[in-house]
Amino acid sequence: MADPVGSLLGAGPRSLQQVPVKIRPAIEQDQPTIRRLIKDARLNPMSLDWPNFVMAQEDGKFDGEVVGVGQVKTHGDGSRELASIVVVPARQGHGIGSAVIGTLLANNPGAVLHLTCRRELQGYYERFGFRRLNRADYPPYFGRLIPLVNLIGRFAGTRILVMRREASL
Repeated sequence: MADPVGSLLGAGPRSLQQVPVKIRPAIEQDQPTIRRLIKDARLNPMSLDWPNFVMAQEDGKFDGEVVGVGQVKTHGDGSRELASIVVVPARQGHGIGSAVIGTLLANNPGAVLHLTCRRELQGYYERFGFRRLNRADYPPYFGRLIPLVNLIGRFAGTRILVMRREASL
């Protein structure tokens, strides 16, 4: 059977095969690390429940340094979000984020997934099959949140997009 993560990433220098990390499910003891990485990256600190996360661990060792995290979380309206994708700055640009995303997508093949991202990251997420949504197509959770976020973000010159990836079987 083909490697679902490797096939998403391609064979270039940033492919999973070149990344010396192991992606594993989070365990309860990872909760403080998850919170710290999210805080350091200045991402939304809400709904950081360890069972939703995967961890990218250096050298594939269970006791190695965690260099990336990500989750798929479910909102009250039933929409599911690829969220909290973080790679430590020293390891960015080495395919770790792609490996985390690929693993989360492979773990959720029958799910329609949404994400929010800065406008300049749209092309990155399109590589994984996400497409930008018009505001009229936002699920209720995002329809309530994103207009307010963008109103505030306007002062900082930041615009947040909502993207969706249809279910794959």
